[in-house]
Amino acid sequence: MGSTSSMLTQYDIEEVQDHCNHAFSQQEIVSLYQRFCQLDRNGGGFVSADEFMSVPEFAVNPLSQRLLRMLDGLNFKEFVAFLSAFSPRTSLQQKIECRVYDTDCNGKVAFDDILSILRDLTGSFMTEQQRQKVLTHVLEEAGYTKDSYFTLPDFMKILGNSELKMEVEVPID
Repeated sequence: MGSTSSMLTQYDIEEVQDHCNHAFSQQEIVSLYQRFCQLDRNGGGFVSADEFMSVPEFAVNPLSQRLLRMLDGLNFKEFVAFLSAFSPRTSLQQKIECRVYDTDCNGKVAFDDILSILRDLTGSFMTEQQRQKVLTHVLEEAGYTKDSYFTLPDFMKILGNSELKMEVEVPID
């Protein structure tokens, strides 16, 4: 699996399945590998931030810069593990552990972490003062304050009751 020019063996596929907690079928992993090889233009076995930005849907995503920090330099196994956070077969806990929200990687999500994401999503459509006011209101309605830190159980409680879906479908060629 080191070089993208090689083909996946059955062992490789099963190893990747184990690594991503069986979030994808074997056929989906083969499709993801083909897509990974297309992204890995230099054939080095890793996908760079520039190569990810060549995907139009990714390039226009308001969270793309945040995701790039997590994606730059991934090998195939890491690429599939990252994408597994968006699989319908992945538990809510595994999706949250994706670390998109925990910008300083301290295991907790703070007001500033969420504000940073809100800033990315709203751009110039909201002022900083409006973003802070909205976020403070949402947190207070959920029983939290601006000074609260959210741990994994907090996110499970908040998101577990919502209809929020973080899922993508892997097309099988």
